[in-house]
Amino acid sequence: MKLPEQVVRLGTVIIALLVIVLSLRFMLPASFFSARPHQAQKVVREMAKPLHYAGAASCRECHAEQFTAQYAGYHRNIGCENCHGPSAQHAAGDKSATPRMQKDREFCLACHAYNASRPNGFPQVDPQQHNAGKQCVRCHDPHDPAPPETPKDCGGCHGHIARTKALSTHASLACAECHKVDEQHMLQPRSALPSKPDSRESCGRCHAVTATGPAVSKATVDLASHGGKYLCWECHYAHLPEGPK
Repeated sequence: MKLPEQVVRLGTVIIALLVIVLSLRFMLPASFFSARPHQAQKVVREMAKPLHYAGAASCRECHAEQFTAQYAGYHRNIGCENCHGPSAQHAAGDKSATPRMQKDREFCLACHAYNASRPNGFPQVDPQQHNAGKQCVRCHDPHDPAPPETPKDCGGCHGHIARTKALSTHASLACAECHKVDEQHMLQPRSALPSKPDSRESCGRCHAVTATGPAVSKATVDLASHGGKYLCWECHYAHLPEGPK
């Protein structure tokens, strides 16, 4: 039985396509179909590059005292070579490849100058006011940068809050008026948290209609009817009370 001409043409086209696909499959390199050859070649290329960084474990072998001090302090999450530069040659015994001793003030300020985008509580300073022109390492040991004395200015760590509060009606209000701060908070801030007002009467000293004394604010409310059971700071941002929280 003779097949219809249309079936013959269709079969011819299908066979031609199969031949082309199979030919391409064997003619094209494996890297055209899979990422594995690229990944293998990448590993070979990277392994062929010279080593620049030794790693903190290598530093520890000769500098155990500094290593112990650093990993017990605030800089424990910073690798040695972040500050001292690549040290693979030094670790291999090349005496001419001495790691740099970073003493530039600007180097430390890259992390510790005030920046509003940094998280609250991150140690920040105003470079114009905090020991201007003085090298940071003259007061702070880079391996254990605890301050030489307990900080007195809350703005040193809470720079964003300090700058916000300075523009508010609470600018002249000392932080300790609302927060009880244990001295340990200055050295171990996350283990000794400051308190927050736990009663409405705390704000009522200045803002209640019945308040008396020189500190009474022009903005007063009837605490019995205003805000229900909520604490004042749950609705009002205390560092900038003019705006909504």
